[in-house]
Order: sequence, then structure tokens, then C-alpha cells
Amino acid sequence: MKRIYAFDFDGTLTDKDTLPAFIRFAKGGIRMAAGFLYFSPLIVLMKLHLYPNWKVKQQVFSWFFKGMEAGVFDRLCLSFARQNPQLLRPEGVATVKRILGEPETAVVVISASIDNWVRPFFDGFGGKVQVLGTQIEVADGLLTGRFTSRNCYGQEKVNRLTALYPHRKDYRLTAFGDSRGDRELLAYADRGFYKPFRNGETECGK
Repeated sequence: MKRIYAFDFDGTLTDKDTLPAFIRFAKGGIRMAAGFLYFSPLIVLMKLHLYPNWKVKQQVFSWFFKGMEAGVFDRLCLSFARQNPQLLRPEGVATVKRILGEPETAVVVISASIDNWVRPFFDGFGGKVQVLGTQIEVADGLLTGRFTSRNCYGQEKVNRLTALYPHRKDYRLTAFGDSRGDRELLAYADRGFYKPFRNGETECGK
């Protein structure tokens, strides 16, 4: 039976959230601080579950990147990944490499982050890692600031995985996550690991 391994990205395979890190890389610390200060009331409401996560995320992304040429954005994403390999947890990288060496396995990284900057982190894995992330809209070669997919968070992670692998009885699923946004994916898996690749890793009960 085929085995699928699904990994969250931010906080699971990385040691921090990559959205602020990417914004700092692309726009600098001062502009990043100004943007997050501007959106701080909405961020507080989001933390209190009074405003949708995806709306805050899209507004923040739009504030920083709306109108940027798509090619420029993609080059920034590639440079970000190449210049920040230390963001990846060594034990997580070693686990992915080990799995890729096994027969009848597939590795999927499912992230709420924009897939444009997640995917380049796995360029050195021989094209064997599939990345499912939040996707952005481009019109006339420019970023519109909007998303073309649902924010890849919560149940949407399960939806995206089942769209790729719809025949659930044909494979065993192992999932790795570290936050509320991974709860549904961990519950859907045959085996789920919460906060892996660090002290205090736990296997979710079924």
C-alpha cells in the first residue's frame, strides 16, 4: 500500500513563521514594522477569533506586494529560500530525505504560506516534494494582492490533499503539524505527529 507523508511547513519543517520573515527579506525591517503596526487592530481581532484569518492575511499581503511584477516576486521568493536554508529544521529535512528514499512513498508539504516561496526550499530534493500552498492572483503580469485559492489552513489542508489523492483507502497517511491550522489534517491521518522535530513531540491518538 502506498504511503503518503504530509508536512505542515511553518513551525513544523521551519523554526518560525515564514510570512514575516519573507516580508522582512523583501521590504526591510522598518517597512515590515510599519505594516504590522498598521494592521495590528485586525491582527488582535484575528487572535481573538473575531476576524477571519484569511482576510487579515490577504490584506497584509496586498499592502506589501500588490502591483509587484510577478517575475520580480518569484525571484525574491527564490532568493529568500536560497539565502535562508537555516530556517529549515535539520531533523525535519533528514526525515523528508529518508522518506524519499523509501519505495511506494510520496511527500507533500501543505502550507498556509504562499507556495511561491515555499516551493524553492525543496528545489534540492529532485522534484520529489509536492507543495500545496496558498496561491496568489496575477493579472497582466502584476500581483493583484488577492488569493486565487482558499487560505490553505484547517480543513482546506485536508481538501487540498484529497483533491490530489482522492482514493483514501489506497494509501496510509502520516501527517506532521504544530498548530491549530493542522488539527484537521492530523485527525484525518492514520498517524499524526504534533510539534515534531523538537523536544516534546507527541503522536496524536486515534
